[in-house]
Amino acid sequence: MAKSKSVGTTTKDVEVSDISRDGFWLYLAGRRLFVPFAEFPWFADAAIANLMNVEWPSSDQLYWPDLDIDLSVESIEHPERFPLLFNPAPNR
Repeated sequence: MAKSKSVGTTTKDVEVSDISRDGFWLYLAGRRLFVPFAEFPWFADAAIANLMNVEWPSSDQLYWPDLDIDLSVESIEHPERFPLLFNPAPNR
């Protein structure tokens, strides 16, 4: 008789471990990655509770559901490979 596969998803080890005025540190399964606000400006004004609510649905994807932000882990490790294309509207 074959065993049925477990229902559910695997929990990945991810958390925001520190926040400073320059950015925040992510702990990803034993690795620490710094996410600078200068490189990822959409996090700069986020509420702490929203920043702390992060999910790791796949090996190269992070998701902040409260902020509706998806990021590649590679974009944090190598931001130079992912230049920002967003240009905010000038102040009027």
